[in-house]
Amino acid sequence: MTTDWTIQGRSLHCAATGAAFTEGENFYTLLFHEKDGFRREDLCEEAFKSRAESPAPFSFWRSKFEPPQAAPPEPVSKQNAEDLLRAYMIESGPDHANARYILALMLERKRILREVEVKRGDDGSLTRIYERARTGEVFVIPDPQLRLDQVEQVQIQVAGLLGAPAPGAPMPEPAPQQGEAEVSSPS
Repeated sequence: MTTDWTIQGRSLHCAATGAAFTEGENFYTLLFHEKDGFRREDLCEEAFKSRAESPAPFSFWRSKFEPPQAAPPEPVSKQNAEDLLRAYMIESGPDHANARYILALMLERKRILREVEVKRGDDGSLTRIYERARTGEVFVIPDPQLRLDQVEQVQIQVAGLLGAPAPGAPMPEPAPQQGEAEVSSPS
């Protein structure tokens, strides 16, 4: 299944009624697969229950509405796992499919992303749908179905991109601090 993968944020209003969501209110997110990519629709419970069965959404789930928080000041060009995933989502080429998948798993482990559904395509492909807990943004990640012997290489690649030491790599010795003398044993 070839398509553009975009990040779509949670709406502040019901797509059907136009009513603003209130804090703690349950609402439904529907994801529709269209020829131009994915389209997101957020509906209040009443609108969800009264909607027509057709067209059937590609995926849907229920969440509690949390109003968006004020954006924190941007750190000085520090690239982290989420920034890298967002950059790779924009590129959407097959070159970064494995890295996108590992980054999504990292963010899920840190509880930044939450997997809401896994869909299996007619061709056997897997698509994992994640929601960012705080903002409600949706990330659609094709699962490259990595073999165990491939995972370490992708982890090393991602660690290098994030500027972290590769898993299992020895930590470098710290340099002596200013004012510390190097002590040598007498010979």
